[in-house]
Amino acid sequence: MSLRAPIAALRRAPRAVSSLHALRFAPRAAALSTSAIRRDEKLVESVMATARQNVQDGKRAPTAHDGEQGVRLLMFGKPGSGKGTLSAKLVEAYDIAFISTGDLLRQEIAAKSDVGKKAEEIVRTGGLVSDELMLEMVVGELEHHHGQSWIIDGFPRTLKQGQLLNEVLQKQVRRARPSSRRQLTPQRRPFNMVVNLNVPDAVIMQRIAARWVHLPSGRVYNDTYSAPKVPGKDDVTGEPLSKRPDDTPEVFSKRLQSYYKQTAPLLEFFAHEYPDVLHSLTGSSSDQLWPLLRKLVDKAGMEPRFEHVRKQADDLADTAHVPLDDGKVAHVGHDGNGSAR
Repeated sequence: MSLRAPIAALRRAPRAVSSLHALRFAPRAAALSTSAIRRDEKLVESVMATARQNVQDGKRAPTAHDGEQGVRLLMFGKPGSGKGTLSAKLVEAYDIAFISTGDLLRQEIAAKSDVGKKAEEIVRTGGLVSDELMLEMVVGELEHHHGQSWIIDGFPRTLKQGQLLNEVLQKQVRRARPSSRRQLTPQRRPFNMVVNLNVPDAVIMQRIAARWVHLPSGRVYNDTYSAPKVPGKDDVTGEPLSKRPDDTPEVFSKRLQSYYKQTAPLLEFFAHEYPDVLHSLTGSSSDQLWPLLRKLVDKAGMEPRFEHVRKQADDLADTAHVPLDDGKVAHVGHDGNGSAR
């Protein structure tokens, strides 16, 4: 059954979610000192304190054998927190599909699909692609990864997007399993891992200030931990490096404000809907966060790519080859007869 459900029918008033009270855990950035931003930041901190307690309590992560799929992961984090780097590490280390909404949008437009044509017209006129259209693309892509592990990048970004995505996927699960209409077990829920990367604002601001980019290729350098071989020059071409227009304290402070405003209610929603699988990982760099994230994924029953491939090879060898005493190998056919050579 197609996952492309009537999206418009899902529009409704936001569901009420409970407020979570916990200890504060991150210093306030001086640039974000308005009362509204403080309120949003406190809400993010409250939700994440509960998520960190989940990690400390050692609550069981769903294993890859609990349901038809392995890891179904959403990752949140401030701009500059390392989401892209960590997602790339996950895809490299595990058999996890990476679903990027930016890539999806470009692919749909290039393919001239119905969704792509709608999106192209909106982008051409300078508008913003609607939540419903983005949702249709994401859900359609997930259909191609049924039964697989995946991570979604760039969606949802707002409370409304999170509610719509959660609801349409829950409807799909219930249609596929009518017996589960009353209550979805943890194994059958659309997501079984929700991760927030908690990197201090001050660290992010320092990271952005030290960031340089080679605009033609997109290669990124950082004076702190990945400096170019020659200061101010690209390692490959020797061409000069530049600062991105938005890599300034003023612009980035506004981006952080927007993040807190949008993410606070979104995280509270997922804390209410998925309290046992929401995890907060705290660190100042991707090198610090990666072992924590990998531990979560390993706990969920995922095997690293090389281990998975090795086991497949061993299984194939066990079923297809029978070692003989003289060092020869018997190749076993379908009829069970072997021929040594």
